[in-house]
Amino acid sequence: MFNIIGAIISGLIIGWLARWVYPGAVPMGWISTILLGIGGSLVAGLVTSRGSRDFSRAGCLASILGAIALIFIGRLLHIG
Repeated sequence: MFNIIGAIISGLIIGWLARWVYPGAVPMGWISTILLGIGGSLVAGLVTSRGSRDFSRAGCLASILGAIALIFIGRLLHIG
């Protein structure tokens, strides 16, 4: 139960930071922002392929970069 709540909270923070860093407006709601952050974390986990589940600043930065990559890909494909 706490893992789900933690994923939602970290997804919201990571998604919000990715939207804030990305140049230009990124219009989306709270749920889309949470999903963006969770997706960014998944992308970062696949790219770095680190098996560690520990909290680290490098992991957070990689998650934000993964979310930014998802925004970029979505813009290229005209999704959203």
